[in-house]
Amino acid sequence: MQDRWITDWDFNARFPLLTRANAGEVLPDPASPLGWSFVWQAATLKGWRDASIHDFVSVTENELDEECPAVVGTHGGYMFINATATRIFGVRGPGLTPEAIDFLYFGDHPDTPPYVPEDWHENAEITEKLGAWMASVVMTTDLPELREDRELSVASRTNRPDLGSLSDSELVAYARLQQPLIRHLFRRHLAMTAGSSIGPGILGAVVTAMGDPGMAMRLVSGIGEVDSAAPSHALWALSRLDQNSPEYATGFTQFLLDFGSRGPNEWDIRSDTWETKPALAEALIDRMRATPDSDKPFARNDDRIADREQLTAQLTEALAGDPATQGQFLAGLTSAHAYLQGRERAKTNVIRPINEVRVAFRELGRRHGFDRSRVTMLLDTELDDFVNNPATFTETLAQREVDYLELFDLDPPFVLNGPVPPLSEWKRRSASTATLAAPGDVLTGVPGCPGVATGRARVILDPGDPFALEPGDVLIAPITDPAWTPLFVPACAVVVNVGAQVSHAVIVSRELGIPCVVSVTDATNRIPDGALITVDGTNGTVTVIEAP
Repeated sequence: MQDRWITDWDFNARFPLLTRANAGEVLPDPASPLGWSFVWQAATLKGWRDASIHDFVSVTENELDEECPAVVGTHGGYMFINATATRIFGVRGPGLTPEAIDFLYFGDHPDTPPYVPEDWHENAEITEKLGAWMASVVMTTDLPELREDRELSVASRTNRPDLGSLSDSELVAYARLQQPLIRHLFRRHLAMTAGSSIGPGILGAVVTAMGDPGMAMRLVSGIGEVDSAAPSHALWALSRLDQNSPEYATGFTQFLLDFGSRGPNEWDIRSDTWETKPALAEALIDRMRATPDSDKPFARNDDRIADREQLTAQLTEALAGDPATQGQFLAGLTSAHAYLQGRERAKTNVIRPINEVRVAFRELGRRHGFDRSRVTMLLDTELDDFVNNPATFTETLAQREVDYLELFDLDPPFVLNGPVPPLSEWKRRSASTATLAAPGDVLTGVPGCPGVATGRARVILDPGDPFALEPGDVLIAPITDPAWTPLFVPACAVVVNVGAQVSHAVIVSRELGIPCVVSVTDATNRIPDGALITVDGTNGTVTVIEAP
């Protein structure tokens, strides 16, 4: 095993703390060289830097390098969130704390190191600007800019040329055309992500002062218009049709046009999406066919909506004697709903042009005999040379792919805090010896969506292979992204290895109205497949009732 991968960054002593929390939802696998260098480093991270400096203004321009901004780090090919940067947001944000931000990202993970302040972390000028931005977030009731962005995003797909008719250089040019759009849309996504922490933070403070922190979760359940959950509606409708009917064929074609950019590990262009591998979507439809009409998406959400509305009225009345706190509560509630919806919508927007990059490079590789994986072993800086003489890359890309695939056996640390050990010293997944939980054992995590459900545990490691999952089972997953969302429909509950209050699994579970617990360490290794378990999404526990 090599000690450093070709896209790895140097250790940043000023921003030393890195975590796989939330990063594992975005890029669960090692990023392909072309995916990282062309999409992430050349576009996405530039948008992240733009948002950090110009939108929510948490850092100064000279604090973030232009080429390798310390908002993330990459080691062993795996992306890590830079937790030093997120903690600085907590230090500089009025009313925030690094510990509060830690909880959003880390949950209760035992490896989370305590925050250690440094003199440069505080910045009065930035705090003033950040405070003004936070005030604007709290007052937000609508986000029309996301509708404008959606038009740009959809146009990137509808305006796709006939890729087969383009020359090699034109294919690369078409892919490069997407980079400024990806940068813009990801800048918006990061502004939405940062904003989505403000409203829930206000709600958490209010209900904690009232003696029941758990109410915060109920206040942001069933908010509606969550774009990452939208494919479930379309897949459900298709699952109700005869798969041999013209209506199904027409509907599936439209589904691929509308949602084909989505799929497992959709942020890396090496991975298949529903458009490039329709069988992934067909497998999800097949699972839904076994689900009764009574369990259609969001049917279980009516109770969540009713509970949220009743609790909102109850708290509004309880705070009537304190108009200032009542006003803060209502503003925080409206803002939380807008930004939680906005975060998922902004994510959907940026995924579309990333898929345009994917299909362009697949066409480039196909015509020169390189499959979807090997062509992404290129680096951005090698594209022009590849176009001029692709045959000279044959041996290089073949060996690079062998080295890349070795990275999948690495078990990236949940936290890196200091100089990064050489890759040869990292743990291996193949050497994992996790102990299976026995009847009576209770695993703890972070509450995601309230409620209690009992069912058979089904450990699913790949959303493209969901056939073991039956209606009423508990979905046990390593991470979830929108490609997993349709599997939430037949499940009675969801348990995830990693995640926190802003995780995809949490947001979607709240829309579907099913109990969810995230950040259950090694859940996929410790919970026996087929065991009868009880998931308590209110208290964040998973109890093994009966062995399989």
